[in-house]
Amino acid sequence: MDLIEAHGRAMTEFDSRVRRVRPDHWDLGTPCKEWSVHDLVNHLVYEQLWAPELLAGCTVEQVGDRFDGDQLGEDPLHTWVVAAAAAREAWIEPGALAKTVHVSWGRIPATEYCWQMTLDLGVHAWDLARAIGVDDRLDPDLAHTLLEYAQANAGSYAETGLFDAPVPVPDDADDQSKLVALLGRTP
Repeated sequence: MDLIEAHGRAMTEFDSRVRRVRPDHWDLGTPCKEWSVHDLVNHLVYEQLWAPELLAGCTVEQVGDRFDGDQLGEDPLHTWVVAAAAAREAWIEPGALAKTVHVSWGRIPATEYCWQMTLDLGVHAWDLARAIGVDDRLDPDLAHTLLEYAQANAGSYAETGLFDAPVPVPDDADDQSKLVALLGRTP
């Protein structure tokens, strides 16, 4: 599966879970230890807001703190939909993946930035599903693609502290279980 297809599928996975969040879900805890459902969705909205800016050539300093804090407002679903649509449009723009983007630690290829966002959308779709008690099964082809990316980059994840230590799973576990376990979640 190519990157743009993986990104679209991961965004669809997360979107389908956000659309199932009920008003009484926003304060529920998630597999991300310190985040509620509200915090998790806000995090993904925050990430989506950055993508068009960075792909347009802005630096972190130019964007500044305009996306800090609570972005969800009174209508979290609407906020998510608008941010996700703008990010997706930026990613599918011809030549977007050929760019270099400025991130907090320097300049990186847009392809790497997109893989990171795609992985985050996929794993957080699982987190959100677990938090609100809906089906957590990801598209199997997406899970396989994300697992390959995550395995190839597992060493750098350990250095960042973004994920908990990997959780052991049986060798015959499915790709989704291996993926979430690699990223410190218990399948």
